[in-house]
Amino acid sequence: QVQLVESGGGLVQPGGSLRLSCAVSGSIFSSNTVGWYRQAPGKQREWVAAITAARITTYADSVKGRFTISRENAKKTVYLQMNNLKSEDTAIYYCNMVKFWGQGTQVTVSS
Repeated sequence: QVQLVESGGGLVQPGGSLRLSCAVSGSIFSSNTVGWYRQAPGKQREWVAAITAARITTYADSVKGRFTISRENAKKTVYLQMNNLKSEDTAIYYCNMVKFWGQGTQVTVSS
């Protein structure tokens, strides 16, 4: 059974930083792309970033240059380093691998 568990969310002031983690159980982690998505109140879920098994990374234009996705296969964990956070980054952040989703972690950017 594959499970994804996000952590690291919280309340941060504009311009601050957070690092989200996505811990994955199961044996298929190292061979699959993992993505981060987010959903703000009243909005549809949107894609944020992804990292392939070969560590190729891609980002949504809205976060490019501020967010960095990485993976640590030995720990079966994917990270999302978020810098220079803005109020519009406020959302629940989810990680995804294949058809599996985590439960989400809340990120709130507010002064």
